[in-house]
Amino acid sequence: MKTGVLRILLLLAALMGAAGCDGKNHREILDRSGRTVTINGPVNRIISAAPSNTEIIVDLGLTHKLIAVDRYSTDIPELPTGLKRIDFAYPDAEAILGLEPDLIIAHGHNATASGDDPFRLLKETGIPVAYVSMSKSVNDIYVDIAFIADLLLVKDKGDTLIGSMKARVDEVANKTAQAQTKRSVYFELSAAPEIFTFGKDSYINDMIAIAGGKNIFENDNWVLSPSVEAIIERNPDVILTSVDYLDDPIGEIKSRYGFEHINAVKNNRIYRVDTNSMSRPSARIALALDQMARAVYPEINE
Repeated sequence: MKTGVLRILLLLAALMGAAGCDGKNHREILDRSGRTVTINGPVNRIISAAPSNTEIIVDLGLTHKLIAVDRYSTDIPELPTGLKRIDFAYPDAEAILGLEPDLIIAHGHNATASGDDPFRLLKETGIPVAYVSMSKSVNDIYVDIAFIADLLLVKDKGDTLIGSMKARVDEVANKTAQAQTKRSVYFELSAAPEIFTFGKDSYINDMIAIAGGKNIFENDNWVLSPSVEAIIERNPDVILTSVDYLDDPIGEIKSRYGFEHINAVKNNRIYRVDTNSMSRPSARIALALDQMARAVYPEINE
C-alpha cells in the first residue's frame, strides 16, 4: 500500500477513535520510558511487542486478552496456537490497525537501528502505545511488572506475582550470602567470533551478584564485546553461557586459543543456563538465577 493511502487510513482511524471516545475510562499514565500514554476505554485487545512483556501478561492471567505478539514470544507454552505474529522492528501499520488493538505494550529494543519509533504512525491514530524500557536491575523488573499490572488494572495480581518472584530471588540470595568469598564470573551472551557480554547497569550483572558471583566486566558498560585477551586476563573462576544456537557451546569455549589458562576451563566450571529465562526480564528469570547460583556455588545450593 502506498504511503499516502496508508496515512489517509491512519487519519480516518484516528478520527473514528476520537469520535467514539465518551470520556469514560480515560486515563493518562507515564510509562517506563517517561512517555505519557492516554487510554480512552477498557483494554481488552492487547498486542505485546516483546517476549518479556508477553510473559508478564501471561503470568498476570491475561493471556485471553492477547491478540498478537512478537515473533520471539511464540515459544511461550501458555500462548494459544494461531496467535498473530508481528515483526515489531518494522511493524505493518495496516495489519495492526486491522486487529483493532486497545493497547500496544512495546519495549526499548523495538526502536529501529536509527532510533526511530516504529509505532509513531500508529500512535497518531490514537492507539495507545506503552513502552517498557530496558531493565537495569532485578528491582527494575519488579517495577516493570507493577507498571504492566497497573496499566491493565490488575494491581493485586501484580503484587502477588512480584511477591512470588521476590521470594524465589531472596531464597537464592540468602543461600549465596553464606559464601566466604565471591567467585569471579564471566557471562557469555554470544559466542565467538562475535562475543558479547553484559557489564554494569544490566539486570544480568545484578543476577550474577545475587547468585554470589562477581562479574569480571562489572565496571564496563551495559552490553560490550570483550576481546579474548581481556577474558583471559581477568581469569574467571566460573563461565556461564546462554548460547543456544551452537550444538556444543561449552566445547566451543574450551577450544578457544588461550582459554586453557583460564581457571574456569582448567577446573571444568563452564555451565549453560536457560536462554529464555536469562534473556527475558520477567518473573521467569528465577529459573536462570537458580541455575546460576548452583553453578557458582554448587556446595551451597545442593
